[in-house]
Amino acid sequence: MDERQRYEQGMKVRRDVLGDAHVDRSLKNRNALNEEFQDLITRYAWGEIWSRPGLPRKTRSMITLAMMVALNRGDELKMHLRAALNNGVTAEEIKEVLLQTAIYCGVPAANGAFHIAQEVV
Repeated sequence: MDERQRYEQGMKVRRDVLGDAHVDRSLKNRNALNEEFQDLITRYAWGEIWSRPGLPRKTRSMITLAMMVALNRGDELKMHLRAALNNGVTAEEIKEVLLQTAIYCGVPAANGAFHIAQEVV
């Protein structure tokens, strides 16, 4: 697969997971500073990793939620909570992931994540 094909595959997956409205906003906000970054994440995060057949998208979403809690990335957590719901992760499963993060990432991190999840779910 060449880079253009990887980009196209990535854009398809990105739209499937995040939704057209989110992707369209991101693309509308492209500029000279972030254009190459947008291309990079579309090709590699979405076209290479999220496109791999080894894990279902639902599983990838749950793993990503836990990592966003661990890294204290609230804005990305909010985006990936929406994506998780798009990928079939239930509110109950989100709760279980966040409870798991309380043990491995710390109660304050999980507490913040539950507040964010309450806004989205």
